[in-house]
Amino acid sequence: MLLRSTERGLYCEAGDFYVDPWLPVDRAVITHAHGDHARWGSRAYLGSREGERVLRTRLGPDARIRSVAFGEAVEMNGVRVSLHPAGHVLGSAQVRVEHRGEVWVVSGDYKTEADPTCTPYEPVRCHTFVTESTFGLPIYRWRPDREVFDGIDAWWRRNAAEGRASLLFGYALGKAQRLLAGIDASIGPIYAHGAVERLTADYRATGVAMPPTRNPMEEPRGHDWAGAMVVAPPSAHGTPWMRRFGNASTAFASGWMRVRGHRRRRSVDRGFVLSDHVDWPSLLAAIAATGAECVWVTHGYREPVVRWLREHGLQAQAVASRWDGESDEADVGVAEEGTPSGGGADTDAPDAGA
Repeated sequence: MLLRSTERGLYCEAGDFYVDPWLPVDRAVITHAHGDHARWGSRAYLGSREGERVLRTRLGPDARIRSVAFGEAVEMNGVRVSLHPAGHVLGSAQVRVEHRGEVWVVSGDYKTEADPTCTPYEPVRCHTFVTESTFGLPIYRWRPDREVFDGIDAWWRRNAAEGRASLLFGYALGKAQRLLAGIDASIGPIYAHGAVERLTADYRATGVAMPPTRNPMEEPRGHDWAGAMVVAPPSAHGTPWMRRFGNASTAFASGWMRVRGHRRRRSVDRGFVLSDHVDWPSLLAAIAATGAECVWVTHGYREPVVRWLREHGLQAQAVASRWDGESDEADVGVAEEGTPSGGGADTDAPDAGA
């Protein structure tokens, strides 16, 4: 086997490196900057050039990071490693590992629908494909982005007409920027929570177009928030930070909103189904496009996906993960979709990317 699962994560013995290790290692190849994939403490990191800024924000100024272009090959002890677009968030990559004619691809997190905030997903042929399965159930099927954003814009316009602010929660890395890029900026002023603003600056510096945003902390006491859109991480919900907006309407954008009950548990007025992960049909199509005969399934709903693949003639197995898909996908400083576990006004608590 070219890769094997260890207590520190996926390890390539021939190349002596780990892919998205859970604990500090000597050499880490990173798929993207969310906290369950990019952990502090390793001696050296390899990541995509597109994601270099957000990875640096994630890991800090002292991290030793080598960035490479998508498709650029790197030799590690005779093992050929290259990164290919995953379409999840800015800089997200699939890791292709080749040694002695055997090819493995580790997907990281991915979505196959294009959005303007990151390079679109690219299928990569391989013998063994390691796939996420965050939404690996047939119930999870996404509507076209434009329909979702039309719904968000209509909600915002209605709130503006009623003299209220619109608080839209989405994970600070990836989801928030996708929301900012997709909403109609002509409706009203747009504000971004400090954690969102910090990462949105990385997107702008990388060349991704974003509408003008302001930090609500910069507005004076008594500011009129009527008609404003405020994009914030879920960790800000229910904190004193929200009081400044008065009688605001709240909403959460996540793939989890597909299932009735998640919105009630989030205690928000509206739920918009928008995910940065593949839905059920896209997951199966992506696996088929790799041509892989063997599939390792990790994160989320592993067993249903493994069962379906085996019933359709593929070798498949579930691979244990220290993280459980959406519920643990991020960490303080950089959060994504899932269940927040705390955090203050300008921090992103452990959240996972939905």
